[in-house]
Amino acid sequence: MTTRAPRNRTLTLDRQDKARLKALVSKFPAGSVKFSQLKDRIYCDDVFKCLPRLPDHSIDLLIVDPPYNLTKDYGEVIFQARGAIEYEAWLEEWIVPLLKKLKANASVYVCCDWRTSVSVYNVLSKYLFVRNRITWEREKGRGAKANWKNCSEDIWYATVSKDDFTFNLEAVKLKRKVIAPYTNQDGTPKDWQKTAAGNFRLTHPSNLWTDITIPFWSMPENTDHPTQKPEKLIAKLILASSNEGEFVYDPFMGSGTTAVVAKKLGRHFGGVELNPEYVQWALKRLENVASDDGIQGYVNGEFWERNTLPK
Repeated sequence: MTTRAPRNRTLTLDRQDKARLKALVSKFPAGSVKFSQLKDRIYCDDVFKCLPRLPDHSIDLLIVDPPYNLTKDYGEVIFQARGAIEYEAWLEEWIVPLLKKLKANASVYVCCDWRTSVSVYNVLSKYLFVRNRITWEREKGRGAKANWKNCSEDIWYATVSKDDFTFNLEAVKLKRKVIAPYTNQDGTPKDWQKTAAGNFRLTHPSNLWTDITIPFWSMPENTDHPTQKPEKLIAKLILASSNEGEFVYDPFMGSGTTAVVAKKLGRHFGGVELNPEYVQWALKRLENVASDDGIQGYVNGEFWERNTLPK
């Protein structure tokens, strides 16, 4: 096990954890699969083998963080970069089987980078109603000598139905500091709140997110997964496009962020991940929810800008 600095809170598994959690890692059920077998379970298996056997019309919200079109080592498999046409064909291999697994009012979010954003749109727009492209600031990594630093990623938002879908606006408003505190004629705050911590306003969520912090060593949600998404990022998607008790599915589960956030927010989850070590990390994170159900940057039902939470 890697020795870490005393203040490093990155999730680690000791020998006892590994032995215990390894026994809990299981393959996708054989034969016809019932919804009860999917609910609140992460299976260690090949997503392409599992998708055809998912129950039809069972998913309320689909969140997908697939391999981007980069050659990258995910432990059990190395994803090989390919041409744009070939990548779009790969996307369709799993998107098409998932279509009939979605409920009629389901929503879909697919993560991507600048290279794959067009490909994801091209495929989603064939089968779903594409509603928006979210761009979020991913302020991490070093700059390039002969190019602009890459510090953003996209998430495409689509729905099965043109008119019937869930969007909980009030649940995802952003609490911002008020720089110019305008008042009404009687001197009362105009669309803002005065608090001991400062002046704040709840604002409508836009498709440009600059309030996300990438998991790093001092955050307990951090793992050694190479492309882990922040819990706050996934929380926005889940709160906006699902209701308590509904089913959120992630076919590329990774270290379990979608499952963990769904559990923290009172939703059911399900998913598949090929790497057994990642599944163990996810299971450990799910266990940790019992002692810590907080989400960084989301307090008392409100999303806060970075560096504005009262101490």
